[in-house]
Amino acid sequence: MKKVGLVFPGQGSQYVGMGKDFSDRFPAAREVFAEANEALGYDLAALCFQGPEEDLKLTANTQPAILTVSVAALRVMQVERELIPIATAGHSLGEYGALVVSGGLRFADAVRLVHLRGKFMQEAVPIGVGAMAAIMGMTGPEVEVLCQEAAQGEVLSPANYNSPGQIAIAGHRPAVNRAVAIVSQQAGKKAVLLPVSAPFHCALLKPAAERLQEELAKVEVGDLHVPVLSNAEADFYPGKDKIRELLIKQIDHPVRWEECMQKLIRAGANLVLEVGPGKVLTGLMRRISKDLRVANVEDGPSWEKAQALLTEE
Repeated sequence: MKKVGLVFPGQGSQYVGMGKDFSDRFPAAREVFAEANEALGYDLAALCFQGPEEDLKLTANTQPAILTVSVAALRVMQVERELIPIATAGHSLGEYGALVVSGGLRFADAVRLVHLRGKFMQEAVPIGVGAMAAIMGMTGPEVEVLCQEAAQGEVLSPANYNSPGQIAIAGHRPAVNRAVAIVSQQAGKKAVLLPVSAPFHCALLKPAAERLQEELAKVEVGDLHVPVLSNAEADFYPGKDKIRELLIKQIDHPVRWEECMQKLIRAGANLVLEVGPGKVLTGLMRRISKDLRVANVEDGPSWEKAQALLTEE
Protein backbone atom coordinates (compact mmCIF):
# COMPACT_ATOMS: atom_id res chain seq x y z
CA MET A 1 0.00 0.00 0.00
CA LYS A 2 1.31 3.42 -0.96
CA LYS A 3 1.70 5.84 1.94
CA VAL A 4 2.04 9.15 0.16
CA GLY A 5 3.70 12.32 1.38
CA LEU A 6 3.04 15.53 -0.55
CA VAL A 7 5.67 18.28 -0.72
CA PHE A 8 5.28 21.74 -2.23
CA PRO A 9 8.13 23.72 -3.86
CA GLY A 10 9.25 27.26 -3.14
CA GLN A 11 11.31 30.05 -4.65
CA GLY A 12 13.54 28.97 -7.51
CA SER A 13 11.01 26.57 -9.07
CA GLN A 14 9.32 29.05 -11.41
CA TYR A 15 9.42 29.09 -15.22
CA VAL A 16 7.35 30.78 -17.93
CA GLY A 17 4.62 28.40 -19.08
CA MET A 18 4.18 26.69 -15.71
CA GLY A 19 0.68 25.44 -15.07
CA LYS A 20 -0.52 25.95 -18.65
CA ASP A 21 -0.76 22.27 -19.55
CA PHE A 22 -2.93 21.50 -16.53
CA SER A 23 -5.03 24.62 -17.14
CA ASP A 24 -5.58 23.64 -20.78
CA ARG A 25 -6.55 20.08 -19.88
CA PHE A 26 -8.51 20.30 -16.64
CA PRO A 27 -11.38 22.55 -15.48
CA ALA A 28 -10.25 22.06 -11.85
CA ALA A 29 -6.92 23.74 -12.62
CA ARG A 30 -8.59 26.61 -14.53
CA GLU A 31 -10.82 27.24 -11.51
CA VAL A 32 -7.76 27.63 -9.27
CA PHE A 33 -6.20 30.19 -11.61
CA ALA A 34 -9.49 32.09 -11.78
CA GLU A 35 -9.67 32.13 -7.98
CA ALA A 36 -6.09 33.43 -7.77
CA ASN A 37 -6.78 36.16 -10.34
CA GLU A 38 -9.81 37.29 -8.35
CA ALA A 39 -7.99 37.21 -5.00
CA LEU A 40 -4.99 39.17 -6.31
CA GLY A 41 -6.77 41.58 -8.63
CA TYR A 42 -4.50 40.91 -11.61
CA ASP A 43 -4.06 38.24 -14.28
CA LEU A 44 -1.66 35.81 -12.61
CA ALA A 45 -2.55 33.11 -15.14
CA ALA A 46 -1.24 35.25 -18.02
CA LEU A 47 1.97 35.94 -16.09
CA CYS A 48 2.52 32.22 -15.43
CA PHE A 49 1.76 31.14 -18.99
CA GLN A 50 3.30 33.97 -21.01
CA GLY A 51 5.64 35.96 -18.75
CA PRO A 52 7.50 38.20 -19.18
CA GLU A 53 10.18 36.29 -17.29
CA GLU A 54 11.59 39.40 -15.57
CA ASP A 55 8.16 40.08 -14.00
CA LEU A 56 7.67 36.44 -13.01
CA LYS A 57 11.05 36.51 -11.22
CA LEU A 58 9.95 39.34 -8.91
CA THR A 59 9.35 37.60 -5.61
CA ALA A 60 5.98 39.34 -5.06
CA ASN A 61 4.85 37.57 -8.27
CA THR A 62 6.93 34.39 -8.00
CA GLN A 63 5.45 33.37 -4.67
CA PRO A 64 1.74 33.49 -5.63
CA ALA A 65 2.59 32.01 -9.03
CA ILE A 66 4.30 28.93 -7.58
CA LEU A 67 1.57 28.47 -4.97
CA THR A 68 -1.19 28.74 -7.57
CA VAL A 69 0.43 26.25 -9.95
CA SER A 70 0.96 23.88 -7.01
CA VAL A 71 -2.66 24.10 -5.83
CA ALA A 72 -3.90 23.72 -9.43
CA ALA A 73 -1.89 20.49 -9.71
CA LEU A 74 -3.21 19.37 -6.34
CA ARG A 75 -6.84 19.95 -7.37
CA VAL A 76 -6.32 17.91 -10.55
CA MET A 77 -4.84 15.08 -8.50
CA GLN A 78 -7.79 15.19 -6.09
CA VAL A 79 -10.37 15.18 -8.90
CA GLU A 80 -8.65 12.42 -10.86
CA ARG A 81 -7.91 10.18 -7.91
CA GLU A 82 -8.84 9.91 -4.24
CA LEU A 83 -5.53 10.87 -2.70
CA ILE A 84 -5.18 11.11 1.06
CA PRO A 85 -1.58 11.88 2.07
CA ILE A 86 -0.21 10.68 5.38
CA ALA A 87 1.58 14.03 5.81
CA THR A 88 2.62 17.12 3.88
CA ALA A 89 5.33 19.78 3.88
CA GLY A 90 6.46 22.72 1.78
CA HIS A 91 9.84 24.33 1.23
CA SER A 92 9.68 27.99 2.33
CA LEU A 93 6.56 29.47 0.64
CA GLY A 94 5.57 25.88 -0.20
CA GLU A 95 4.49 25.53 3.43
CA TYR A 96 1.44 27.59 2.46
CA GLY A 97 0.53 24.90 -0.09
CA ALA A 98 0.90 22.27 2.60
CA LEU A 99 -1.46 24.24 4.83
CA VAL A 100 -3.99 24.59 2.00
CA VAL A 101 -4.10 20.82 1.41
CA SER A 102 -4.45 20.24 5.16
CA GLY A 103 -7.31 22.72 5.58
CA GLY A 104 -5.28 25.13 7.72
CA LEU A 105 -5.61 27.98 5.18
CA ARG A 106 -8.11 28.76 2.45
CA PHE A 107 -6.44 29.06 -0.94
CA ALA A 108 -7.66 32.63 -1.58
CA ASP A 109 -6.19 33.74 1.75
CA ALA A 110 -2.94 31.86 1.14
CA VAL A 111 -2.36 33.36 -2.31
CA ARG A 112 -2.95 36.89 -1.01
CA LEU A 113 -0.63 36.24 1.92
CA VAL A 114 2.25 34.96 -0.20
CA HIS A 115 1.92 37.92 -2.57
CA LEU A 116 2.32 40.24 0.44
CA ARG A 117 5.02 37.98 1.88
CA GLY A 118 7.06 38.40 -1.29
CA LYS A 119 6.49 42.15 -1.32
CA PHE A 120 7.49 42.50 2.33
CA MET A 121 10.60 40.35 1.85
CA GLN A 122 11.74 42.41 -1.12
CA GLU A 123 11.14 45.71 0.67
CA ALA A 124 12.91 44.56 3.87
CA VAL A 125 16.35 44.64 2.21
CA PRO A 126 17.31 47.12 -0.55
CA ILE A 127 18.45 45.54 -3.81
CA GLY A 128 22.16 44.72 -3.65
CA VAL A 129 22.45 44.82 0.15
CA GLY A 130 21.84 41.11 0.72
CA ALA A 131 22.84 37.90 -1.03
CA MET A 132 22.64 34.12 -0.80
CA ALA A 133 25.02 31.31 -1.74
CA ALA A 134 24.81 27.53 -1.93
CA ILE A 135 27.54 25.68 -0.05
CA MET A 136 28.32 22.14 -1.23
CA GLY A 137 30.41 19.52 0.53
CA MET A 138 30.14 20.86 4.08
CA THR A 139 28.18 19.67 7.11
CA GLY A 140 25.74 21.85 9.02
CA PRO A 141 28.17 22.54 11.89
CA GLU A 142 30.94 23.37 9.39
CA VAL A 143 28.69 25.89 7.62
CA GLU A 144 27.72 27.45 10.95
CA VAL A 145 31.43 27.95 11.77
CA LEU A 146 31.99 29.36 8.27
CA CYS A 147 29.23 31.93 8.82
CA GLN A 148 30.71 32.99 12.16
CA GLU A 149 34.13 33.41 10.54
CA ALA A 150 32.91 35.35 7.52
CA ALA A 151 30.30 37.57 9.20
CA GLN A 152 32.76 40.09 10.69
CA GLY A 153 29.97 41.96 12.44
CA GLU A 154 27.46 41.62 9.58
CA VAL A 155 24.49 39.25 9.27
CA LEU A 156 25.38 35.83 7.86
CA SER A 157 23.74 32.51 8.74
CA PRO A 158 22.53 29.21 7.27
CA ALA A 159 19.24 29.75 5.42
CA ASN A 160 18.31 26.35 4.00
CA TYR A 161 19.51 22.97 5.29
CA ASN A 162 18.45 21.33 2.05
CA SER A 163 20.12 17.93 1.90
CA PRO A 164 23.37 16.23 2.91
CA GLY A 165 26.20 18.41 1.65
CA GLN A 166 23.94 21.18 0.32
CA ILE A 167 23.24 24.17 2.56
CA ALA A 168 22.34 27.72 1.55
CA ILE A 169 23.56 30.77 3.48
CA ALA A 170 22.13 34.30 3.52
CA GLY A 171 23.02 37.72 4.84
CA HIS A 172 24.81 40.92 3.93
CA ARG A 173 26.40 40.68 0.47
CA PRO A 174 29.99 41.38 1.62
CA ALA A 175 29.71 38.67 4.27
CA VAL A 176 28.33 36.17 1.75
CA ASN A 177 31.18 37.04 -0.63
CA ARG A 178 33.73 36.46 2.13
CA ALA A 179 32.21 33.04 2.84
CA VAL A 180 32.32 32.12 -0.85
CA ALA A 181 35.98 33.14 -1.00
CA ILE A 182 36.84 31.01 2.06
CA VAL A 183 35.09 27.94 0.64
CA SER A 184 36.78 28.37 -2.77
CA GLN A 185 40.14 27.76 -1.08
CA GLN A 186 39.08 24.40 0.36
CA ALA A 187 39.53 21.18 -1.61
CA GLY A 188 36.37 19.19 -2.30
CA LYS A 189 34.05 22.03 -1.35
CA LYS A 190 32.15 24.49 -3.51
CA ALA A 191 30.23 27.75 -3.07
CA VAL A 192 27.95 29.35 -5.67
CA LEU A 193 26.18 32.71 -5.42
CA LEU A 194 22.43 32.29 -5.97
CA PRO A 195 20.40 34.51 -8.34
CA VAL A 196 17.83 35.62 -5.77
CA SER A 197 16.11 38.94 -5.20
CA ALA A 198 16.48 38.96 -1.39
CA PRO A 199 18.50 37.20 1.37
CA PHE A 200 15.77 34.80 2.46
CA HIS A 201 15.50 33.14 5.89
CA CYS A 202 17.97 35.27 7.82
CA ALA A 203 17.76 38.07 10.40
CA LEU A 204 17.68 40.76 7.67
CA LEU A 205 14.10 39.62 6.94
CA LYS A 206 12.78 40.38 10.45
CA PRO A 207 10.96 43.55 9.25
CA ALA A 208 9.09 41.38 6.73
CA ALA A 209 8.09 38.96 9.49
CA GLU A 210 6.70 41.84 11.56
CA ARG A 211 4.64 43.15 8.63
CA LEU A 212 3.33 39.69 7.77
CA GLN A 213 2.25 39.21 11.38
CA GLU A 214 -0.30 42.02 10.93
CA GLU A 215 -1.72 40.38 7.80
CA LEU A 216 -1.89 36.90 9.31
CA ALA A 217 -3.89 38.30 12.22
CA LYS A 218 -6.68 39.13 9.74
CA VAL A 219 -6.89 35.58 8.32
CA GLU A 220 -8.99 32.72 9.66
CA VAL A 221 -7.13 29.45 10.22
CA GLY A 222 -8.71 26.00 10.19
CA ASP A 223 -8.14 22.62 11.80
CA LEU A 224 -5.40 20.52 10.23
CA HIS A 225 -6.91 17.40 8.63
CA VAL A 226 -3.50 16.25 7.34
CA PRO A 227 -0.30 16.49 9.43
CA VAL A 228 1.90 19.41 8.31
CA LEU A 229 5.65 19.79 8.90
CA SER A 230 7.01 23.18 9.94
CA ASN A 231 10.14 24.48 8.18
CA ALA A 232 11.26 26.42 11.23
CA GLU A 233 10.87 23.64 13.80
CA ALA A 234 11.35 20.52 11.64
CA ASP A 235 8.39 18.98 13.41
CA PHE A 236 4.65 18.61 12.91
CA TYR A 237 2.35 21.50 13.71
CA PRO A 238 0.66 20.69 17.04
CA GLY A 239 -2.57 22.29 15.80
CA LYS A 240 -4.11 25.31 14.13
CA ASP A 241 -3.22 27.63 17.02
CA LYS A 242 0.44 27.58 15.92
CA ILE A 243 -0.15 28.36 12.22
CA ARG A 244 0.32 32.12 12.41
CA GLU A 245 3.28 31.89 14.79
CA LEU A 246 5.19 29.35 12.70
CA LEU A 247 4.55 31.11 9.38
CA ILE A 248 5.99 34.29 10.90
CA LYS A 249 8.96 32.40 12.37
CA GLN A 250 9.86 30.74 9.06
CA ILE A 251 10.57 34.10 7.38
CA ASP A 252 13.73 34.91 9.33
CA HIS A 253 14.70 31.39 10.46
CA PRO A 254 16.36 28.66 8.38
CA VAL A 255 14.41 26.06 6.42
CA ARG A 256 15.29 22.74 8.08
CA TRP A 257 14.29 20.72 5.04
CA GLU A 258 16.49 17.67 5.46
CA GLU A 259 15.16 17.16 9.00
CA CYS A 260 11.59 17.63 7.76
CA MET A 261 12.05 14.96 5.11
CA GLN A 262 13.61 12.54 7.59
CA LYS A 263 10.55 13.11 9.78
CA LEU A 264 8.27 12.41 6.79
CA ILE A 265 10.09 9.14 6.14
CA ARG A 266 9.82 8.13 9.80
CA ALA A 267 6.09 8.88 9.63
CA GLY A 268 5.85 6.01 7.14
CA ALA A 269 5.90 7.66 3.70
CA ASN A 270 7.04 5.27 0.97
CA LEU A 271 6.21 7.58 -1.95
CA VAL A 272 6.74 11.35 -2.00
CA LEU A 273 5.14 13.51 -4.70
CA GLU A 274 6.41 17.03 -5.36
CA VAL A 275 3.29 19.01 -6.30
CA GLY A 276 4.01 22.09 -8.41
CA PRO A 277 6.50 23.57 -10.87
CA GLY A 278 9.99 22.14 -11.21
CA LYS A 279 11.85 19.19 -9.71
CA VAL A 280 13.98 20.88 -7.03
CA LEU A 281 12.52 18.95 -4.11
CA THR A 282 12.57 15.68 -6.06
CA GLY A 283 16.32 16.13 -6.54
CA LEU A 284 16.86 16.97 -2.88
CA MET A 285 14.88 13.93 -1.74
CA ARG A 286 17.03 11.65 -3.87
CA ARG A 287 20.04 12.99 -1.96
CA ILE A 288 18.29 12.56 1.41
CA SER A 289 17.08 8.99 0.76
CA LYS A 290 18.28 6.61 -1.95
CA ASP A 291 15.46 4.12 -1.27
CA LEU A 292 12.33 6.28 -1.23
CA ARG A 293 10.22 6.51 -4.39
CA VAL A 294 9.78 10.14 -5.47
CA ALA A 295 8.25 11.98 -8.42
CA ASN A 296 7.08 15.45 -9.40
CA VAL A 297 3.63 16.46 -10.66
CA GLU A 298 3.56 19.67 -12.68
CA ASP A 299 1.69 18.77 -15.90
CA GLY A 300 -0.27 16.00 -17.60
CA PRO A 301 2.68 13.75 -18.54
CA SER A 302 4.29 13.94 -15.09
CA TRP A 303 0.91 13.22 -13.47
CA GLU A 304 0.54 10.10 -15.63
CA LYS A 305 3.97 8.87 -14.44
CA ALA A 306 3.03 9.59 -10.83
CA GLN A 307 -0.22 7.65 -11.21
CA ALA A 308 1.76 4.65 -12.40
CA LEU A 309 3.78 4.81 -9.16
CA LEU A 310 0.57 5.12 -7.14
CA THR A 311 -0.84 1.94 -8.65
CA GLU A 312 2.32 -0.14 -8.19
CA GLU A 313 2.08 -2.96 -5.65
